[in-house]
Amino acid sequence: MTRIQFVVILCLVSFFSSYAQVNPLKVFERNNDSTESFRPVRIKDVKLKYVPRGARLSSPVTFLNRTKPLTKKFKRFVPQSFWDKGHEFGLNINEVAFVNWNAGGENSVSALANLRFTRNYKFRYLDWKNELRLRYGINAQEGRELRKTDDQIRLNSTFSFRKDTITNWYYAINASFNTQFSNGFNYPDTTTPISRFMAPGYFFLSAGKAYIVPNDKFNLFVSPLSLKATFVLDETLSNQGAFGVEEGKSVFTEVGFVLRNTWEKEIFKNVFMNHRLSLYTDYIRSFGNVDVDWEVNFNLKVNKYINANVGTHLIYDDDIRFDEEFADDGTVIDPGEPRIQFKQLLGVGLTYAF
Repeated sequence: MTRIQFVVILCLVSFFSSYAQVNPLKVFERNNDSTESFRPVRIKDVKLKYVPRGARLSSPVTFLNRTKPLTKKFKRFVPQSFWDKGHEFGLNINEVAFVNWNAGGENSVSALANLRFTRNYKFRYLDWKNELRLRYGINAQEGRELRKTDDQIRLNSTFSFRKDTITNWYYAINASFNTQFSNGFNYPDTTTPISRFMAPGYFFLSAGKAYIVPNDKFNLFVSPLSLKATFVLDETLSNQGAFGVEEGKSVFTEVGFVLRNTWEKEIFKNVFMNHRLSLYTDYIRSFGNVDVDWEVNFNLKVNKYINANVGTHLIYDDDIRFDEEFADDGTVIDPGEPRIQFKQLLGVGLTYAF
């Protein structure tokens, strides 16, 4: 092939390739206006002869008449809260009725209501737990006056702080208070109350360390410095020196050592255990003599609303004495002795959390 033949072939190839790709509509055309040399043409007016495979030919403009309304409502954004709130109401009712029953028996109805409110805050170094428990139970039996079976007001608050987010040990301050709603009697005597509202009433203020596991189901609190105040705001009971107060005084304070433990665990499927233990000993009057308050409850959950409860409550307090004897002028003949107090509960009822 000579050089002249090569140049001719190259010119022919260039001519046919340019004819295949050049658009008959030029992008820039000469304008007759003397002020402008060229007239710009919009790109969408330029037609491609060879359309690339991945080109999008649809317009990106959104038409409002083609949109559809939302059929599903989206949830509003709720900022994260570090508060955990709980409300729980329970009611257990037991009833026995007899009609021409040969084996004998007495008709009776008993009811136990309880309320529990919790407000817990936890964020990094801080842990603040608050709990209020209210319980009251009555029993009505044929041929007998109405009697009280349970009575409790208990408020507990613990504020804890830790130095880092790894350790489970906290520096803690605890405050607790408990008393009862109505008068208590030594049945069948219903004329002389042996306890009243705020007679007694107990207040604890303690500072120490707490061990709290991440799931908050186990809590151990140890306080080497704890203030215990016993209130007897009934004049008759305070004059008798009941619940450890001096005769005629309404408040008695002690300083001692406190150990508390709470534990909640699902031991079997739908069987929940709630354990609470409080141990206290006084430094000044009777060091080594331990006051015990131990409560264990088992909640057998049937469904969301129905459950069964089995519980025990044991109390030993050296300041609560039994079989005291008084003379007619109010002087104490026999101071009595402290005893172990034990209570057992069994009931089936309704529970509603809100």
